[in-house]
Amino acid sequence: MPKPKIEPRLPKGMRDYLPGTMLKREYVFSKVREVFHLYGFEPLQTPVLELHETLMGKYGEDAEKLIFNAQHPGGKEELSLRYDLTVPLARVVAQYPNDIALPFKRYQISPVWRAERPQKGRYREFYQCDADIVGASGMDADAEIVSVVISALLRLGFDNFTVKINNRKLLTAIGQYAGVEGEPLANLYRSIDKFDKVGAEGVREELITRGLDGEVIAKIMDLITVDLPGIQKLAYLEGFMGDFPAACEALGELRDLIAHLQASGMPEQYYDFDLTMVRGLSYYTGPIFETVVNEAGMGSVQGGGRYNDLIGLFKGESIPTTGMAFGIERIIDLMDTFNLYPPSLGGTLTQALVTVFSGETRFEAERLASELRGAEIRTELYLQDRKLGQQIAHADKKGIPVVALLGPDEIASGQVKFKRLRDGQEVTASRAQAAEVVWGLLNT
Repeated sequence: MPKPKIEPRLPKGMRDYLPGTMLKREYVFSKVREVFHLYGFEPLQTPVLELHETLMGKYGEDAEKLIFNAQHPGGKEELSLRYDLTVPLARVVAQYPNDIALPFKRYQISPVWRAERPQKGRYREFYQCDADIVGASGMDADAEIVSVVISALLRLGFDNFTVKINNRKLLTAIGQYAGVEGEPLANLYRSIDKFDKVGAEGVREELITRGLDGEVIAKIMDLITVDLPGIQKLAYLEGFMGDFPAACEALGELRDLIAHLQASGMPEQYYDFDLTMVRGLSYYTGPIFETVVNEAGMGSVQGGGRYNDLIGLFKGESIPTTGMAFGIERIIDLMDTFNLYPPSLGGTLTQALVTVFSGETRFEAERLASELRGAEIRTELYLQDRKLGQQIAHADKKGIPVVALLGPDEIASGQVKFKRLRDGQEVTASRAQAAEVVWGLLNT
């Protein structure tokens, strides 16, 4: 009796990445990784599973409902799939105090899991791409995080984006200036955080719904919607809130951050202040950053900020930390939208296919493939007994640019014939010149 057929399908919210897609993803990862290395960030890898207690109490109640539990039969430890890469970093810093020299600059590119309701653009498994600086309290560290964001997006080919900068302390000061404290202040954050989705009037209406006085709302809206360039916006705020310690501290930090960005030569067209940008996670304590690609018409492609207290939850003492995460999945989609991948990035990494005429020529074909690989040419040897036309069709379908034809006549004369498939150009060369000829066909 035949076995029942198993339907091949994925769990909801999960994806396979076939080779053509993986080449694009690896290209983006490699470009971002180059920038991390350029700035002195070091790689870190943490486990897929964390103790449940490690993750809970760090993200807020709504977010923690999305944490996947992963208990195994008979296990005594309560385990969960990692929700992000930031809390694992905090655990690592607290767990290995003698192995990590501060300041510690780390990056990690790894998958995370969230029990989202799957829909277009929202998945249960996706990659995050983080860079953080642990143990540096000055705004030069925050400026370096912003610089990394700008440098990476420019290297990927984006040229119309804005890193939006704000400060959680400044948002607190705005609330105090308007007379809002306690739980209403937390609600104020939530309302302002919707600015991009509902606009100024939508935020105003929500604040009314939350029971805030009309005069209080007017004060808040006047401050967060002021339309002035760069430093002038900070001066405007100082005119109203200069007597509030939280405002003075926040504005001083932002001025310092901008001074470091200017000193590092970051083009001013790529960053600006946005007082309506809040960032949802509750652990931010200072400057916050969020980046949008201006012509994309979608959400942010990066988020982050300073979170000085998170590591203290594990270590018992606060350690100044700032960092960011790229929305790497969104960036990968936008690379396709704006056609930013290099033309040479085809459906395969293979540069040459060595065909096999018959069983009698296979050993010599294997030797040729080895010789080409020795010259750093990425070479595939055809592994089935098929007609020559079918082998060439295989190369064409995969996008392999060059085919090596090594029949009995070529073997007898110590030569090999190469064919470039995009234009049909053929070149016959001695075996000693084979690699040189392939490189010539690849680069012309």
